[in-house]
Amino acid sequence: MIVISDTSPLCYLLLIDLIDLLPQLYDRIVIPEIIRDELAAPKSPAIVQAWIAQPPSSLEIRAVTTSNTLSADALDPGERDAIVLAEELQADLILLDDQAARTVATQRGLAIVGVLGILVKAGQQGKIDFPTAIARLQQTTFRVSASLIQTLIDQFEQL
Repeated sequence: MIVISDTSPLCYLLLIDLIDLLPQLYDRIVIPEIIRDELAAPKSPAIVQAWIAQPPSSLEIRAVTTSNTLSADALDPGERDAIVLAEELQADLILLDDQAARTVATQRGLAIVGVLGILVKAGQQGKIDFPTAIARLQQTTFRVSASLIQTLIDQFEQL
């Protein structure tokens, strides 16, 4: 399974110390070069910069080789390249949190999951304690409606 990631899911998984979930859940994680650059930027948290400075062997960094046929003013360059690379590699999944990017990716026929979806899948597989992971995520700058969080936690309590 080929999975392309944008910056946000990687950052938040690093911040809550659950980045190791990605190789447990997906065979191949690929990021465009621009995502590597965003992760290494001085404004990124130190833990993110350190991780990308010595990326794990499970992470593949690729150049986007097709001409950029995606023009969407609402997307930043990383989101745009992640979508283009997902199309280029015929990825099985793209990791995106930004709503505008998710909309564009959906319109282009790509399967999407965000950091919450990753945590849900890991929780369902017994790899993490879902409520604890969500509590840690809520201590970061990640923003999502309280009602969605409560719905997800309620679903896990019913399992």
